[in-house]
Amino acid sequence: MSEYRVLYETDPVYQMAVKQVRDAALILGLADDVVEVLVHPEKLVQVKVVIKRDDSRVATLIGWRSQHNSALGPYKGGVRYSENATVGETVALSMWMTWKNSLAGLPYGGGKGSVRVNPKILSPRELEELSRRYFAAIARDVGPDIDIPAPDVYTNPQVMAWYYDEYSKIVGYPAWGVVTAKPMEIGGLYARVVSTGYGTALSAREAAKRVLGGLEGKSVAVHGFGNVGIYAAKYLAEWGANVVAVSDSKGYIYNPKGLDIEKVMQVKESTGAVINYKSEGVKVLANHLELLELPVDILIPAAIENVITKENVERIKAKVIVEGANGPTTPEADKFLHERGVMVVPDILANAGGVTMSWIEWSHNRMGCWLTDEEALARLDKMMTINFNKVLDEWQKKYSEYPMRVAAYVIAIDRVVKAMKLRGWI
Repeated sequence: MSEYRVLYETDPVYQMAVKQVRDAALILGLADDVVEVLVHPEKLVQVKVVIKRDDSRVATLIGWRSQHNSALGPYKGGVRYSENATVGETVALSMWMTWKNSLAGLPYGGGKGSVRVNPKILSPRELEELSRRYFAAIARDVGPDIDIPAPDVYTNPQVMAWYYDEYSKIVGYPAWGVVTAKPMEIGGLYARVVSTGYGTALSAREAAKRVLGGLEGKSVAVHGFGNVGIYAAKYLAEWGANVVAVSDSKGYIYNPKGLDIEKVMQVKESTGAVINYKSEGVKVLANHLELLELPVDILIPAAIENVITKENVERIKAKVIVEGANGPTTPEADKFLHERGVMVVPDILANAGGVTMSWIEWSHNRMGCWLTDEEALARLDKMMTINFNKVLDEWQKKYSEYPMRVAAYVIAIDRVVKAMKLRGWI
């Protein structure tokens, strides 16, 4: 066959995702033609979204939905609004969702959506119009048994409510299962709001049991006090850990004796910045990246990608790193930490609480069942605890020469490939 190139292949984020697949494929002994199947989406939709601004100007926006692989089930993944969104990033994110869902043992494939827009400049009315028109544009390609979107960067339960309503109007019935992380009044669960941070905390708890002799009294630093970091810190503190530092984009606070996380949450909500938290013994520092180098037992990078790099990795002192964010550790840093004996729990395992809770919401929507938040969190706890230890055991038995991330990819990709073979695709 003749060589060909497609637009997204030149994107560096996509290239990183492909490299991860190729590395795992070498260990699994997969042929090049199988790898080629794995690194391209089954379907990629691009849409034009035209909205009228409040000043009567017309704005033309471009959006995408990448449906990477459906061997294990319907596509599943969020939608983000970002002025830096690209088609390559969207495809890469959908690929990562395939592996995350596979590793979590969920009956889902991977999908991802994005719209290139700065949502901060939109009025509430403009945001609603954007959301409804984007979802109407992809309505033929999504559905409760086809592709189930959810929130991501700068989307939230309100946006999901607009998606749900727009799709329900188009199909003519209340399609609860078309999106997850909806408001509680229309079939959602409050537990979905806390679930990614809760799952990250669960991963830290289980890692501490296996590596540190337990969580009680262990020091924790959380880089990024957004939705994931807030709830990771909250639950770890409730379970007996000593959360000594948290950060946001404006700086970080540190007290080796520990922080009152409930009060820090209140300060963050009321003032928008953790550095406004005042208490005896608390140091307030401007460079939030310095938090990564504190002498703690557990470090949770829960903000942005590529914060642990070859430039700072030698100064990392944590014994366990649990990735609440997507891609916070570069491959070079990951290898260095592994060689030094630091356990890095990779993002596709550690932050799978959100999509796991989405499965709980979706499956109950499909059956018409009612579930309390306590029941939902208990189910999440059981599912993630079992899966975490299964992955950890397999890593230690078969792939301990590699970082845990490599083992996680091998396990996840192997499951997808086996499903594709069983279905006769390859």
